[in-house]
Amino acid sequence: MTTIKILAIDDDESILLYLTTKLAKKYTLVTTIDPTSAVLLATREQPDLILCDIDMPGMSGSAVSAALMACSDTKGIPFLFLSSLWAPGAFRTLGTEAGGRLAVAKGASLGELTRAIELALSSVDKP
Repeated sequence: MTTIKILAIDDDESILLYLTTKLAKKYTLVTTIDPTSAVLLATREQPDLILCDIDMPGMSGSAVSAALMACSDTKGIPFLFLSSLWAPGAFRTLGTEAGGRLAVAKGASLGELTRAIELALSSVDKP
């Protein structure tokens, strides 16, 4: 059985440590605090999913998303925004998208985060 690989991008190292700690039992995580390296890292690692903060210095999550979509090697990788801009309940009220991409609040429970990851993975067209 192949483990699902997730590339997590967040400028806050404590968030990346939390994600690694909580998700490592089910997924393999590759992390970076540098959003400008996202395309190169995604091209090299070919993750099954990219989990990306929205509000980061230097390069926003929206810019990361656009760069990944513009690259032929990464445009097909499922993408999930992770943001503290909304409370966990806001996505239940407002929907599960931010800028046309699936999204989940940073304060979401582990179960909600896992469901969002599974939803993002299942939304990809399989060959």
